[in-house]
Amino acid sequence: MGGAPPTTTSSTTTTTTTTTTTPPSTGCLTATVTRTSVWSSGYGADVVLTNGCPTATTSWAVEFDLPSGTTITSSWNAVRTTTGQHHRFTNATFNGAVKPGATAKFGFNASGTGLPTTCTVDGVACDGGGSGGGGGGGGATVDVSTAAQLQAALATASPGQTIRLAAGTYRGSFAVDGRAGTAAQRITLSGPSTAVIINDGPSGEAPSCPVPTAGWDSGYGLWLFDSPYWNLTGFTVRESKKGIVLDNSHHTTIDAVSVHHVDEEAVHFRRSSADGVLRGSTITDTGLVQPGYGEGVYLGSANSNWACHGNTGGVDRSDRIQVLDNRIGPNVAAESIDVKEGTHEGVIRGNTFDGQGVTGQNSADSWIDVKGVGYRIEANTGTFRAPGVFANGYETHNTSTTPAFPNGCGNVWRDNRSDLGGVGQYAINISSVSKCAAMPNVVHASNTASGAVKGLTNIAVTP
Repeated sequence: MGGAPPTTTSSTTTTTTTTTTTPPSTGCLTATVTRTSVWSSGYGADVVLTNGCPTATTSWAVEFDLPSGTTITSSWNAVRTTTGQHHRFTNATFNGAVKPGATAKFGFNASGTGLPTTCTVDGVACDGGGSGGGGGGGGATVDVSTAAQLQAALATASPGQTIRLAAGTYRGSFAVDGRAGTAAQRITLSGPSTAVIINDGPSGEAPSCPVPTAGWDSGYGLWLFDSPYWNLTGFTVRESKKGIVLDNSHHTTIDAVSVHHVDEEAVHFRRSSADGVLRGSTITDTGLVQPGYGEGVYLGSANSNWACHGNTGGVDRSDRIQVLDNRIGPNVAAESIDVKEGTHEGVIRGNTFDGQGVTGQNSADSWIDVKGVGYRIEANTGTFRAPGVFANGYETHNTSTTPAFPNGCGNVWRDNRSDLGGVGQYAINISSVSKCAAMPNVVHASNTASGAVKGLTNIAVTP
């Protein structure tokens, strides 16, 4: 789950400052920090150095800080020295010489989710600018404090750039169209929870399928369209038609945001926005206008909408989404998470679901409705208390559309704790068992249920 293991050198950690022989900086090297894997309690990252000068280097030193609560647990292909939250990496014996136009790479694993800041290489900002640039991509930082500034920054965002929101209210239409980061240089939009995005739309004439269109405001709080490799961190979205919508914007990470008081769903991964992460965020008060369409998190699209959103062989393949350690509810009018048909192999882990306020409209009467295939649903905690309409904690459903095999199959529940408040029938209700004979759903004995009218599940439990 972490990054690659060490190759020929081992890393060391000390608590004292050492004297180095790194020569004065020439400004030739730039460095990019990229997360290569993410899990609930940390991440793995690579640091790639690139030589932009006509002469080779003989050595290098990369330094950055990590926020309190995040520590480095291991590193490779560099010699590491740590003083408090400050980390210094110098080259190993085999990768100090970097030829013109060539690269060198080292990596580390971190416990905690904080990203590097004040990154320098040989004393110069990692992006090649002034001293102490931001981490996580090496690009410039754009500070914004008004809606107009935010709109301009989103319209011109470039790989490696960080757009930093000041505290305040940003009211308007905020759509990102075709501004892609890269795996090595992600684009970051960050701000404190007191930076609040509001869209009073919609307005204008809508196209037949939702795409950014001149003269039309979708009403979405924040909309990423054809814009992969973004980080969205820390801010709040509220009082909008939908909260955060991703269309064909794969490899996007949403971290520690708050979305509440929206007309419909809070966060939607759509149009094959695969390999995304929603982590450490809070979602409440959705479906204020159409209760049956007020999901907390919406993965993929119903097959009836694939004509618009089925951009991968006619299917919305928003696959491999990780929904980790979020708090969803109360007053989420539909499901906390709706997993749509055609999506595959996501992970839903460590979340807290409060079902109070679920409306039961449009069959929205559970924490999670799973029509996808191969999901791991693990270590979540769900509760229900009146008011609300509640049938089961977790449900599976099959649809008539079968792209390769039946939907709602091959999912696994493990270590979930469910309190159904004396109202819900089963903690985990598996429908159409016969349709999943070749790929059965599995409910492990490590799941627990209290307050269930009928019990843990309607199928045989797997040890």
